[in-house]
Amino acid sequence: MYIVIVGAGEVGSNIAESLAESHEVAVVDIDPERVESLMYEADVLGVEGDGAELDTLAEAGIEKADVLIASTDDDETNIVTCGTAVTAADPFTISRVKSAKFLRTWEKSGGAFGVDHMVATNLLTAENIARVIGLPGARDVETFVDGQVQMGEFGVRESSPIADQTVAEADRYESLTFAAVLRDDEIIIPRGETVIKAGDDIVVIGSRESVRLFATEIAPESDATQNVLIVGGSDVGYHTARLLQDRGIKPRLIEQDHDRARELAEDLQGTTVLESDATDSEFLEQEHVSDADAVVATLDSDEKNLLVTLLAKRLGAERTVAVVNSGEYVDLFEAVGVDVAVNPRETTAEEITRFTREYDATKVAIIESDRAEVLEIEVSADSVLAGRPIQESVQELPTGVVIGAISRGGELVIPRGDTVIEPGDHVVVFVEADCLEAVNDKL
Repeated sequence: MYIVIVGAGEVGSNIAESLAESHEVAVVDIDPERVESLMYEADVLGVEGDGAELDTLAEAGIEKADVLIASTDDDETNIVTCGTAVTAADPFTISRVKSAKFLRTWEKSGGAFGVDHMVATNLLTAENIARVIGLPGARDVETFVDGQVQMGEFGVRESSPIADQTVAEADRYESLTFAAVLRDDEIIIPRGETVIKAGDDIVVIGSRESVRLFATEIAPESDATQNVLIVGGSDVGYHTARLLQDRGIKPRLIEQDHDRARELAEDLQGTTVLESDATDSEFLEQEHVSDADAVVATLDSDEKNLLVTLLAKRLGAERTVAVVNSGEYVDLFEAVGVDVAVNPRETTAEEITRFTREYDATKVAIIESDRAEVLEIEVSADSVLAGRPIQESVQELPTGVVIGAISRGGELVIPRGDTVIEPGDHVVVFVEADCLEAVNDKL
């Protein structure tokens, strides 16, 4: 496909780098240094200018574009860019917005503004946080086959019962597949003799029940999350509280600004809103932060989010989740003790990249910033998997592929070597990034 990306910031750059390997990509930005840098790093066509202007889009080749992605940091600019593009050509338009108010308007109007698909960064970030909080010890969570299958990524601590066990010893769950072991910069496709070490990340795929059981056993000190403290009444904080309410959790939310705290208290009937400074350790002690199953920092400052989560951890909070707006700080946050660092820009880039993949997949989850993907695929009659036992068909697939789960007629089928996959089955597959195109051709 020919794809035009407007905005070469963190989101646009990540999308361009992900798509440039298999598509022709043009990037537009008003900053000449960003454009030049991305041209050399990702081998894309760079255009300096305002992407909301028709002449600039024409220079970027909008008339032949299959997809236009508006990914600047300004909501209105992104919406106008999509509207401008459809006056000159017929691309599929994707707009990134921070505020969910535009998403609500767009959904109610059946696709307003000339936008075919809209991604709301703050809501997406909150959904990510809510999924992670809902599964003890998880770093990343995705669901497949209408929620029947779940993928979870978990960090292995020294205290974990599976640390120093082989996969064969740790694999005691009826409907769970160990899909990958992530160790430093290496992806290990697990075999029975693979030893799981403290510090590894484990990717598992299976039924929701088996993944939850695995979660509780891998981190036995983490019970079901009910006591959640959200720090910061930002848009992300608001949506996180609302989503948790919908799941039967009654969170507490701390907001320092009086007017914002009152507004949140009126809108979030199932949330206890506290007006205070969350960096005050005495206040946190009074609020029994030591009893919290999870503390989520959603302030507008990375530095304050780091301070709050480290303070909460020191006071005894079980898990901490921090919003990190600067992508280069994500690894730092987790290195100094934050359990999960969520970068809204990276989350948005992954969602847009996932949506624009041309693989014949019902759903795609991106693992560790595009190091691997988990795909849900409906098996066709000409697939290499169809009508054959898994142990036979995988011989024709690259080594970086793991069949994680099979759904047949609404029933979960446990993948074993002698399992025969049938046309029409939905298969959830872990695939290393290096072999994605080869796998797509065969599946």
